[in-house]
Amino acid sequence: MTSDEPRLSRSEALHVQVARHIRNDIEAGILRDGETLKSTRELASKWDVSVFTITEAMKLLAAEGLVENKSRSKRVVRAPESPRQRVELRVRNPRVILIGGYAGSGKTELGRILARQTGWSMLDKDTLTRPVLEAALEMLGLSPHDRESDAYVTTMRPREYESLMAAANENVSCGNSVIVTAPFIREFSEKAWLDRTEAMFAALNAEVSVVWVYCDIKSMHQYIRHRGAARDGFKLNDWKGYVSSINLDFRPPVPHHVVSNCTSSSPLQKQAADLITSILGGGDPA
Repeated sequence: MTSDEPRLSRSEALHVQVARHIRNDIEAGILRDGETLKSTRELASKWDVSVFTITEAMKLLAAEGLVENKSRSKRVVRAPESPRQRVELRVRNPRVILIGGYAGSGKTELGRILARQTGWSMLDKDTLTRPVLEAALEMLGLSPHDRESDAYVTTMRPREYESLMAAANENVSCGNSVIVTAPFIREFSEKAWLDRTEAMFAALNAEVSVVWVYCDIKSMHQYIRHRGAARDGFKLNDWKGYVSSINLDFRPPVPHHVVSNCTSSSPLQKQAADLITSILGGGDPA
């Protein structure tokens, strides 16, 4: 049987892994309150597991109040709270959280969860720049999914980050805290860039926190296959080559926080809440 979903690891009970993926989608707002889930058989086929595994996963989610069983075949998402009912977490000075990590590490997922917990602005590079970027690549006669060519790396990529940081700057200038998600591989490698960025926001009375999302190779491969983005085709077609090009031991050369998004890690929701507590409480980063 083939599936667009990630192959699940055998190091942890399958129903626990399925429940974690669905829980994260709910907490990130991908699955919304009142949305009807696919049937048990459809979910079993989607995840390439047994009907029993899906049933057990749903029991876990139901016990947490995230899923309500309407009937034997109908289950409805019950988000823990509506964003409309959430009061924004206000701080004396705006906060800027820069979240980086390799493709498929879960940067955007973490950012969405943090945004839902705080009410702060969520700025994702792909969301802000992808439509214009793809049109520009096509005008150059390149694939809209190109993220590897010299044209993209030397011409397009710098403009993406320029636009992303300009949007962050504009929000902070208006007194809004922001959560910014992008790979930031090159940027987080350059202490000079990090120092300039901190100084730029400090001039606006904003405090910057750098977050690196760590994910092991197996989990990263699962997440990339799960999202099914066309821009990931190059990586998936030569996965061994891609893996050899990245450094899992990489960490930003400044004080930072690390969030682990491996399948064996604690839920992102808890890590996100702990991260906010650490940032606002002055907890020491790594």
